[in-house]
Amino acid sequence: MKVYKVIGLMSGTSLDGLDIAYCHISKTLDHWNYSIEHTKSVSYGPELREKLKNAIFLAADELLKFNNWYGSWLGDQVRLFIQDNDLQVDFVASHGHTTHHQPENGLTYQIGSGQHLANVSGCKVVCDFRTNDVSLGGQGAPLVPIGDQLFFSSFDFCLNLGGISNVSFEKGAKRIAYDIGLANMILNYITQKIGLPYDEGGTLASKGKINTTMLQRLNALAYYQLPFPKSTGYEWFTEKVMPIVEETNETTENLLYTSIHHLCDQIALQIKANTNKTENTLFVTGGGALNQFLIQTLKAKLGPDIEVVIPSKILIEYKEALVFALMGVLRIICETNVLSAVTGAKSDSSSGVIFLPQ
Repeated sequence: MKVYKVIGLMSGTSLDGLDIAYCHISKTLDHWNYSIEHTKSVSYGPELREKLKNAIFLAADELLKFNNWYGSWLGDQVRLFIQDNDLQVDFVASHGHTTHHQPENGLTYQIGSGQHLANVSGCKVVCDFRTNDVSLGGQGAPLVPIGDQLFFSSFDFCLNLGGISNVSFEKGAKRIAYDIGLANMILNYITQKIGLPYDEGGTLASKGKINTTMLQRLNALAYYQLPFPKSTGYEWFTEKVMPIVEETNETTENLLYTSIHHLCDQIALQIKANTNKTENTLFVTGGGALNQFLIQTLKAKLGPDIEVVIPSKILIEYKEALVFALMGVLRIICETNVLSAVTGAKSDSSSGVIFLPQ
């Protein structure tokens, strides 16, 4: 039995930092196995966070320079991680950081040059997992459902609460998945206006009250009416969501409370619309799973027939890095790692570009 020793890298739309997970991945007959052996989270400083957030506005040459710099920075983080933990590594699987996501225009872009990452870290690198799917007419997102299918199929639904909320589930012998809409992106945006990176545990939100006008405006966003497959990102947030927050004259607590009720409304609608039995399990990961007030609100809206399962803190925080490690393995062995039933592409694919250190 071959055990792949892989470092998975994930930087998400919530902009809280880089997640690094050293994983052992193997296959026994038709069953994929994993263990997360070592982890590290590297927080982004204010300057880097702002640059990542505003990369969408950079001129093309400046964006390409940033892509190379960020790839080298990723390589430094990997090199230090390997040294600190004395690791043997087969390769690195890197998501990069999404700066542009416009599948309707045939465009998605994740910075973090694979060649620079490989050269600085000294490791083989698999990255750029989204572009091929978009070239096949897909959304290039979400990608994590392949991990839900191969690692977490015992749950009826898998919900990720990162910057964006996304869900995956089996329907008619196919994996279905899509971005539901908002999650931590709006919550962190609100708290950062008062100098806090996030609302720990939902403490501030729990003290708030509903702003009915804001809730109605958020629930009326056109994205929620689109059929799946669908995905969204920071462009949608800046264009459609940010103005609603800015035009609502409210306390931080009320803004957060209203936002949580909104995103839980939308999640509950999608889960209930796709239940096909009386009792269901919902497996929740991503930073939002650590927000107790959010989870409490979600449970109330879902009702008693849907069990909300919160795993270990390591899996909550590093599931996406783990799944990109798996995607890297599948790319190396030329097996499907992006599902057309999820993205809307004309075919499944084994996506990702391989770079060798020089």
